[in-house]
Amino acid sequence: MITRSDLESAIAECQGKPNPDAKTCMMLSAFYIIKREMFGDDEKIEHSSYSYAPAPDQNIIDIDSGSEFARAVNGRKVSEILPIIDEMMDTLSIITPRMYNAVMSKLA
Repeated sequence: MITRSDLESAIAECQGKPNPDAKTCMMLSAFYIIKREMFGDDEKIEHSSYSYAPAPDQNIIDIDSGSEFARAVNGRKVSEILPIIDEMMDTLSIITPRMYNAVMSKLA
């Protein structure tokens, strides 16, 4: 059985990586989801100092695929959209794990 201590150790290990890759980020996300589901923790995830964000002059989304989603996000800041997508992905991982895994494999 996974204990709270096991999860907290795994989370600390992921957060301590100096140059995290996509796999590390996915593992960290999974550990937080498991912790929340098993122990009912609603704590906020502390963000570390590293970032994969583009340079400040590239923070505006420029997409024109014609979809409703593209129209909704076009011209907005990445920092406005990513928290919404992050929340949606957390929900998707619980409700539809196969779809979540398919999306994550496309991003990897």
